[in-house]
Amino acid sequence: MKLGLALGFLAPLVIFFGIYLARFSSYDFGDFSTLFFQENRLITFFGAWCLVGNIALFTYYINTNRDQTAKGIFALSVVYGILILLLKLWN
Repeated sequence: MKLGLALGFLAPLVIFFGIYLARFSSYDFGDFSTLFFQENRLITFFGAWCLVGNIALFTYYINTNRDQTAKGIFALSVVYGILILLLKLWN
């Protein structure tokens, strides 16, 4: 379960920063952060890809019968999903 929680927490962060470096590196991170919190489309875009990463991990661990790890990934996916919705409502 601890591994799943760690993976479920880290995978979206890695994906977030990977997308930032690949598509938005022309922005200073501070400027990008301001833009990110102002634009609902960016929150949706990044949120969806971060959750897709967790879904891929979850699927892998379910298919390899590592259910406890999958539970941890699922739990953090739900938390991330709620945070994304709250961010979108806040804007």
